[in-house]
Order: sequence, then C-alpha cells, then structure tokens
Amino acid sequence: HVRSHTGERPFACTDCGKRFGHKHHLLRHRHVHAGEKPFTCSDCGHCFSEKRYLVIHQRIHTGERPFACAHCPKAFRDSSTLTAHQHVH
Repeated sequence: HVRSHTGERPFACTDCGKRFGHKHHLLRHRHVHAGEKPFTCSDCGHCFSEKRYLVIHQRIHTGERPFACAHCPKAFRDSSTLTAHQHVH
C-alpha cells in the first residue's frame, strides 16, 4: 500500500522494462508477452490476457454501464473512458 503513495516500482519486466509496485502486478503483466489469454468470454468466446479486461468486455453483453458522468446523462463500461469523457466538460 505504501508504494502507491511513494511511487516506488521495484519490479521490472525483463521484456519491456515496464515497472510495477507489486510483484503480482508484474506476474499478471507477463501474460501479455507470453501471448497467454486464459480468460474467455462465455457469451462470445473472445479471450483476454487479464480478468479485468474480460469483466469490462462482458458489459457489452449485459449492457451494464456503471461509470456515470456527473455532468451529463452519459455512462460508460469502464472508468478510463469516463475519465477521458470528463475532459469535454
């Protein structure tokens, strides 16, 4: 938890140099380079390297848009899209 405040990122990917504050984040990242996509959508079969991307993808099928803009009626499937949208206000 402390590293989230200090910005320390002692765990580096040997393939691309990207750094992480926690070892488990580095291990999760390694799926990208290994080409592993162990998370599969049960609705359409699309595969993902990380569970969080599967969760976001599944909202396409459910229609869920849990990230609502406080300034207009728009809502989004993931927080990063909401953050990008908020710059228009």
